[in-house]
Formats: sequence, C-alpha cells, structure tokens
Amino acid sequence: MSTPTRRALLAAALALPALRAARAQAWPTRPVSMVNPWPPGGSSDTMARLFAQRFSDKLGQAVVVENRAGASGTIGHNHVAQQRPDGYTLLFATNSTYAIAPHLITPLPYDNRRAFTGISLVARTAQSLCVHPSLPVANIGEFLAHVRANPGTVNFSSAGIGATSHLAMELLLAAANLDMVHVPYRGGAPSAQAVLAGETKVSFIDAVTALPHRQAGSLKMLAVSTATRSPLAPDVPTLQEAGVAGFESSTDMALMAPAGLPADLANRLAMMVKEAVEDPAFRARIVALGADPVGGTPTEFDAYWTRESEKWGGLIRARNIRPPS
Repeated sequence: MSTPTRRALLAAALALPALRAARAQAWPTRPVSMVNPWPPGGSSDTMARLFAQRFSDKLGQAVVVENRAGASGTIGHNHVAQQRPDGYTLLFATNSTYAIAPHLITPLPYDNRRAFTGISLVARTAQSLCVHPSLPVANIGEFLAHVRANPGTVNFSSAGIGATSHLAMELLLAAANLDMVHVPYRGGAPSAQAVLAGETKVSFIDAVTALPHRQAGSLKMLAVSTATRSPLAPDVPTLQEAGVAGFESSTDMALMAPAGLPADLANRLAMMVKEAVEDPAFRARIVALGADPVGGTPTEFDAYWTRESEKWGGLIRARNIRPPS
C-alpha cells in the first residue's frame, strides 16, 4: 500500500467520529417514527403519544406514533429490528415483549438482545389485585386464606398467556403457594370486563383502570403489585406490605431503537427522557395516567433488561407456562 493511500485511509478514519457526531447533532432533519407494537387506545399507546408530542416540541420535527400490533408485540419489534439505526425509527416497548415474549415465542424472527439498542426506561405502571365484590374478602390476608381453603376453584382472568397480568398472578401463585384457575382473554380490557361481570373473580388490572370501578363499588382493590404504593391509590397496600415477601411486578415501558444506534444519539435520547420525567408539569401528566416516571441511561437499561428477562424467564420455566397451541 502506497504512503498516500495510507494517509488517505488514516484521514478518513480520524474524520469518521467527527462525521458521526455532526450527523447526530443535525438529527432530526425529517419526521421520526415511534413504533408502538400494541393497538391504539391502550396504556402504552397513550404514553407513547404523550412522549411523541414532547419530543416533537423539543426537536422541531414531527415524532409520529405508528401502531404495529400483534403476536405479543413481536410484530412491531420485528419491524423495528429491520430498520436503519439512524434515529428515525424508535420503539416504545413494554417488558411483556422485550423481557417475557422471548421465553414463550420461539423461534422469534429476530435476536431479542442483538436486534435492539436499549435507550431508557420511561415509566412503570402498577397493577392492582382486584376481585369481584361477590368474593367474601376485604384484604389480602382474607383473600389468601379464601383461595387456600378453596384450591382450584377460584378463577382469574388475564390479558392473555404471557401478558404481565398473567405472569403477575403466576408470581403470586408461586410466592404464596396458591392454586387458582387461569382464564386468558385477548387483551386487558376484556380481562377487566370479565371480573366486572363476575365471569372471573380475580385479576391484576392497571390501577388507573381499576380506580373508577373501585369508587363505583363494582371492584375491590386489595393490593398493588409494585414495591411502593401507587400515588393514585395511596391507601391500598403493596403485596409486600400485605405479607407476600419480595413480590414486585409492573408494566415497564421503555424507549428502544434498532441495534447499532450511535452511542451519542442514544445518550441524547435518554437525556430527553430524563428531562421529560423531571419536568414537574410533564411528570404530573404521567402520574395522571397511573404510571411512575422512571428515566435512566442506556447502560442502566441494559443491566435492568438482563435482570428483568432472567426474572420472568425463570418463572416461566418453573411454572411450565407455555404459549397457546
């Protein structure tokens, strides 16, 4: 190789980081797609649109939510996995897909850990353990005693096999040594409606969804699933407080992107999330939707992602949970 050629290659190599930084600084110069792998109208969709509007306002470019639902969110994830890592396709994901689905849906059309860049946790939604008013219990202690006295007869609904509402109940069954009958539905809304109608007696339901029914007397909220109480229902104890040691479950929403997203762009997006969740007015809007704002760095998300996947993968194997045939 001639000396001029070596010099040219060296100059190109030295210029590459500066070129990448300049491109990241210029981003975005056109609209950005934020893929939500769930149908319109759900809690993740509402949250995605809240953040998309915030980003649009801050960036001066439209951030448009694109719903690509199906197969426990994996259809939307597969679409994002095939896009260029240039910041123009983002993924608003939930742990039911990035931490749970890979243990139930095999083979996936993408490599779950290698296909994406994790950017930041965004918000965490508490689930509430709700029972139909006909169930003769007023608190978690009475509920546990009732189920133990009637093994295999109390039924519970979920948003489907592998949904966070399903696995939260499986976690409770394992932690408290309970025996109940699972009745899966296609989505959180029909699952909640089943409890309201008395078709099932128990379910984990997002706190923001359950509260109006609690106030109307058509549901009893016994506990929340997170480690701390929900700001929407501060009088409702956590399952840990009620005696189920170590219990913690939630719907965790996160911002992700295709693998290979430049680190400076990933950090910039994470900082945008951090600024959003620390803004008092914006934070209040998240809380009003029944969620706890989170935030964090790509490095923090990667460590969390590993822990979350191991937690639910271990439960799925221990409980021999299988996808529908």
